[in-house]
Parts: sequence; C-alpha cells; structure tokens
Amino acid sequence: MKRLAAGAAVGVVVLLLAAQAVDYGREYANPPVRREPAWDSPRTRELAVRACYDCHSNQTVWPWYASLAPASWLVQRDVDVGRRKLNFSEWDRVQKEAWESSKSVRTGEMPPGLYTVARSHARMSAAEQQTLAQGFDVTFGTKRTRGGAGFAGQGESD
Repeated sequence: MKRLAAGAAVGVVVLLLAAQAVDYGREYANPPVRREPAWDSPRTRELAVRACYDCHSNQTVWPWYASLAPASWLVQRDVDVGRRKLNFSEWDRVQKEAWESSKSVRTGEMPPGLYTVARSHARMSAAEQQTLAQGFDVTFGTKRTRGGAGFAGQGESD
C-alpha cells in the first residue's frame, strides 16, 4: 500500500511538472484601456475595480499562482471569458450584457465564490453588493431600459 501511495505521489509530481510545459495561461496580456463607462459615481467604479476588474477589464492584476499550471489555465480562461462577455476597458464597443451586471451581483453569481476565496480584496459586504448593483443599474440601465448612461454608443459624448 505504501508503494502504491508513493507511486501515485510521484505520478502527480511528474504530471504537475509536465503541465508547466503547456504554454497556455501565461500570456498576462493587458491590452490598453480604450474607454471606460461613464460611471454614475466614483463609489460604483471603486467597487467594480475591486470586485470585477481582474476578469472584466484590461487592467488585470495577475496573481502569483497564475504562473503555475494548472491554476494558470483556469485564471487565463476566466480572464478570457470575462473580457469577452463584459470589458469595462473597451467601452468603445457594444457591451450587450452590461445591463445584466446588477442581477449577477445581487444574486451572488458575481464575483464568483472561488475568486473571492483566492482574492480576499474582492469580497463585498451585503451593503457593498447592493451599492454596486444599484450603481450598475444607473450606469448600464436595466432590462427595461437597456442602455443607461454608460452603455457604449448611448448617452455618452465622445
């Protein structure tokens, strides 16, 4: 039994070392900020930066574990998907799902639980969640209004 456990441990170490050779997850690309939303208040922006920007902007702060596979793969995937769905740094393109942001915050879907475990700065109190959700409603509009003052191409001057 000890021999089997030792063999399994060696196998895991070998797999982890081999995983480091996979190139995906080490890009750490932060494209330039092109345009931000017209935030309803500095507080909304502050909370969004704290809880959302690592995945939903071009200003990602890459954690130390983003250098180690397989964690690097998960971090890279989360940033890629997050930027594709909603990117606060590219407000010069249409952000179709922006108006859903407040619902995601209110239901606790965003920020994801695993993210807040790893990045304690992203944890928000219930009052902060409510403030952020309300700020998103004003900035991005709601399902009914779709396209508040911060929605790309509407309500902003260039």
